[in-house]
Amino acid sequence: MNVILVISDTLRRDHLGCYGNSWISTPNIDRLAAESVAFDQYYVGSYATVPVRYEILTGRHVFTYSAGWVPLPPNEVVLAQVLGQAGVASMMIVDTPHILKDGFGYDRGFSAWRWLRGQETDRLRMAPLQVTLPCAPEKLRNPHTNTTQYLRNVATRRGEADYFAPQTFGAAMDWLEENYGRGRKGAPSPDAAPLPERAEDPNRPFFLYVDTFDPHEPWDPPQHYVDLYDPGYRGEAVIYPAYAASGFMTEAEERHARALYAGEVTMVDRWLGKLLQRVDDLGLRETTAVLFVADHGFFHGEHGWWGKGRAPFYDVLNHIPFLARIPGVPGGRRNDAFVQPVDLMPTILDLAGVPAPDTCHGSSLLPLVRGTTPASWRTDAVSSTCFGPATQHRQPGSTTLVTPEWTYLYLGGVGVAELYDARKDPTQRHNLAPERPDVVQCLHGQLLAKLEALNTPEAHVEARRAVPQPAPQPGLWIGPQGKDPSAQLL
Repeated sequence: MNVILVISDTLRRDHLGCYGNSWISTPNIDRLAAESVAFDQYYVGSYATVPVRYEILTGRHVFTYSAGWVPLPPNEVVLAQVLGQAGVASMMIVDTPHILKDGFGYDRGFSAWRWLRGQETDRLRMAPLQVTLPCAPEKLRNPHTNTTQYLRNVATRRGEADYFAPQTFGAAMDWLEENYGRGRKGAPSPDAAPLPERAEDPNRPFFLYVDTFDPHEPWDPPQHYVDLYDPGYRGEAVIYPAYAASGFMTEAEERHARALYAGEVTMVDRWLGKLLQRVDDLGLRETTAVLFVADHGFFHGEHGWWGKGRAPFYDVLNHIPFLARIPGVPGGRRNDAFVQPVDLMPTILDLAGVPAPDTCHGSSLLPLVRGTTPASWRTDAVSSTCFGPATQHRQPGSTTLVTPEWTYLYLGGVGVAELYDARKDPTQRHNLAPERPDVVQCLHGQLLAKLEALNTPEAHVEARRAVPQPAPQPGLWIGPQGKDPSAQLL
């Protein structure tokens, strides 16, 4: 069958109604959840934006061997190429800039691709020369690069349709309409002759990859979305908060920053709804699977922090949404198996009727979707900054192991550990590491065994063999003056 994969960057799981939120309007995502299998234990793999896409498009735990934030290496077997060799057309539509700009090349293998330019530091426009920042520069992350360039890029927009999420979803709707007739006959016959790469058969399924950077900062949705959550505000708008310890904004500014983010979430929801309606209008619902995921979350003051950077992978950052609407599979169900981004490539290939290559670390999720958990399915999830050479200045970095009972945060960069009861302390307020060094030691051994099973280079495993000391209290990972030394990289 056809597959549409939608990635929403920096979308927090707890900001969606289908995952328990009660104050942000997400009716279309909630409706999609009612028609889908919702995965309750979906966790980040390799962190952050670029490494996540690297994992999705290769099906591999790339943090074990790669620097992560790198161009797509030529030796990797990638999803779009495997599809193309089976005659399956693929289209990439994206406004997330990092995977395409500066020669990163994550479009490799796609039949066609479209980049909606202008997000963040994309060198799109040089005017206007003078840009007025929306708040004091010290409250912003890289104000004279990230924010200033972004404000130049969006200076000519006028209405909601000019914003990035509407542009990206609109381009996806246009592609579906322009390609009406593709993929209407479903998967190829198992004995169909293979086709040379790029010789797509219009009767075979299509794969549409839609990647919206929103609600990643800068947070500047149209005012009518902001007024849903903080009407009448007249203060400074911290649209791209510094990645730093809490305290650099007033309470009113923090409340407004959360409202700006919530407005972005609702805007993404609205335009996702339009895309799903277009799928129905074109008669594709019964032949098209829709997968909706995020890549990671964002600290809004939790654990004393704003942003991302090298902060430990608490659930607010690490535990993310994943909905799978599959034709013929009843919706409104939930699944609590541990799943990760490496599972997306084999799942998409399975849906398209194409065998997965043996390079994949992940597995197809279709048995889980259909209600069967294989006996060999993983019993934990590991998330990490990448181990490769380009990130050695901040290694060993942050790694998190999640089991049904525990969340173990390994903070190799400062040599401490945090431990939380996954069932009784879901917001991770009570660090049990000082009280339970036995559990820390056990989970650390489990983490090392996981790394070894993934064929992690021995040098990277060896650097993590010493069991870290329990952190006496959270927050010891914050750098000098509350700044994160790795923030500019993410």
